Amino acid sequence: METIVQLRGVRKTFNGYPALDNVNLDIDRGRVVGLLGKNGSGKTTLLKCILGLLEVSSGDSLVFGENSWNLTGATKARIGYVPQKVELLPWIRARHMIDYIASFYNNWNHRLVDSLVRDWELDVDQRVRDLSEGQRQKLGIIIAMGHEPELLLLDEPAASLDPQARRMFLSALIEVVANENRTVVLSTHLTSDLERIASDIVMLRNGGVDYAGPIDALKDSVKSLRLQGRRRLPETIDFPGVLSWKPQGNTGVLTLRGVTPEIIQELEALYDAEIEVWDLNLEDIFVGVHRG
Repeated sequence: METIVQLRGVRKTFNGYPALDNVNLDIDRGRVVGLLGKNGSGKTTLLKCILGLLEVSSGDSLVFGENSWNLTGATKARIGYVPQKVELLPWIRARHMIDYIASFYNNWNHRLVDSLVRDWELDVDQRVRDLSEGQRQKLGIIIAMGHEPELLLLDEPAASLDPQARRMFLSALIEVVANENRTVVLSTHLTSDLERIASDIVMLRNGGVDYAGPIDALKDSVKSLRLQGRRRLPETIDFPGVLSWKPQGNTGVLTLRGVTPEIIQELEALYDAEIEVWDLNLEDIFVGVHRG
């Protein structure tokens, strides 16, 4: 499988403060990668370093085998990007903004763009400055997807969209990534969206990678365990991978990372308890990992 993005020992500092610290990450072709992290964890900085909008302080960032800071025009044409705040020419009409961007690409998909404009009810005859924040966000997404890039990076793209528009965006995104040659990195706090479309999760914490891998493997690893002891359970549990522990007499709820059948058997023997295993959704896992 071809690796599209390679980060090796990437560190990015601002005024001596590390926004990214020793980040190692591979993103393969055809994957839809959800980027999760608390505010200030380095998500936007990571995307900008991949794109070459920021130069890394140390380490290597490669996209399609090229150094991110020195991407050729041909490689840049294979990439699409939607920032948190879409910056467009304010005086131009939305229709002309689309036409202007389309003129740079030989492979512009006019049918896709026209379909998105129609489905999202974007008034392309309005000037960009007169569009609402949500409408400008739609325009930015359409422009980023119009040339059907091989690598599409999205930084909170649905933050300003209403629920209906968000569903349409996800549907359009699913159509774009149906082609196995396309790769998407989607940064968002909307974990329910990631559960619908992401194949992989990258979880950032304090500027480093806390987890990178398939979403299913993450969900298999972090579980809620309901303990029913034959005696009073301890107030604290000293066990590897504990994210939270809430005891109440002979019962308790344990959120644990790194769950395996062998670990469950060990806990049953250690605390003389019967254990019931409950699955967690991605939001619960994210909250548990950062709380732990």
